[in-house]
Amino acid sequence: MENANIQWISSTKESLWQDKVVSDRGNGDVNLAITDEPFQKVEGFGGCFNELGFAALTHLSEKERGQVLHSLFHPDGDQKFSICRLPIGASDYALEWYSLNETDGDLEMKHFSIERDLKYLIPYIKEALTYNPDLKFFASPWSPPTWMKFPRAYNYGKLRWEKEILAAYALYFVKYVEAYRNEGITIHQIHVQNEVVADQKFPSCLWTGEQLRDFIRDYLGPAFEKHGIDAEIWLGTINAPEPWQEWLKKSSSDFNAYAFTVLSDPEAYKYIKGVGYQWAGKYGIQRTVQSYPELRYMQTENECGDGTNTWDYAKYIFNLYQHYFTNGVNAYIYWNMVLEPKGRSTWGWEQNSMITVDPATKTATFNPEYYVMKHFSHFVSPESTRIGLKGPWTGNALAFVKPNGDKVVVIANPFAETKEVRLSDGKMVYTFELEPDSFNTIVFNGGNRR
Repeated sequence: MENANIQWISSTKESLWQDKVVSDRGNGDVNLAITDEPFQKVEGFGGCFNELGFAALTHLSEKERGQVLHSLFHPDGDQKFSICRLPIGASDYALEWYSLNETDGDLEMKHFSIERDLKYLIPYIKEALTYNPDLKFFASPWSPPTWMKFPRAYNYGKLRWEKEILAAYALYFVKYVEAYRNEGITIHQIHVQNEVVADQKFPSCLWTGEQLRDFIRDYLGPAFEKHGIDAEIWLGTINAPEPWQEWLKKSSSDFNAYAFTVLSDPEAYKYIKGVGYQWAGKYGIQRTVQSYPELRYMQTENECGDGTNTWDYAKYIFNLYQHYFTNGVNAYIYWNMVLEPKGRSTWGWEQNSMITVDPATKTATFNPEYYVMKHFSHFVSPESTRIGLKGPWTGNALAFVKPNGDKVVVIANPFAETKEVRLSDGKMVYTFELEPDSFNTIVFNGGNRR
């Protein structure tokens, strides 16, 4: 007899999305059980708005572009994105490098302007908002204006550590939130710097933990108070350089060098609502959540691959979702949602994307990582709670309970052969024959469970 109260979706390399029939009551010992032990609330899933993504979308017809945006943002679409990232000035996926004020010495930000964003980013954002008016945004700079840095360049370098520059940079953030608000776009969070340890040939800026602490405590927090800015301040986005192993040896850990340095200062802590980790920051998330469980956490940039969008890399990405949620994040953010084939940046790195738009054929391809995200974001709504699991399969699975009572289990079979999972939802046991090398989402209907 089919179990109509259970939905089961599976993805393999050969079949990226298929509904499967649940028809077998479990036999034998349970090897995965939902415990209902509550953990963190889920705030949502999303991606980053970048200029190269907007450029890729322009190759599609109006109808097809609408279908792609519906799939990403609409509450009835595939992904149901609820929180997304914006760059303040150029990211490494801008069409060219820029800031929002390149007028040398303009400490009062009289020449601050989002004129460029009105051409590329804001139309992209506003079109997404037509599909989901409740979409939330957080924003971070890759580089301050070049005149605020030493050396004077978008890439490499550091912020000039002078009182007048620091006060002006805090005002830069204020002006950004206000300018976007005037365009009808609410910035819900500000993360001070993208990849604080990145000293790269793309827009970047090095910060120490002590500098982040002092800037938030003495400049950014007070500026937001003075100007009535209600956007949250987050400590992010924290990464670690390559080779991260050597850096961790020198600095004790990214937890001590950044999160603990900043958050252990009471005057800095009072302004901070959450912590954003990405890339090698994954090695610090556990200790930070253990030390500051009252804060909120986000994986702010999914690791971005090499532009080939392979199934094998999608398997690695699935493990990142499992790692970050197990260690306490409330939200998971993909990097580039849409790119052209190979996903080449302005500085030469080829990276993956959820969707590839081919300028020659003017068609969109949904890549394996699109479906990894869908296994989570389509079924795990904001305000869901991660709940406990026990049994040998726990290390490859996550469980959530939605506000309506539905229980969602996302589980991978990493083996080259079919594996049997006998899953207990707390009332009954069901057997699932998981295909080799597969991702699976199993939903137990909360209102009509037998």
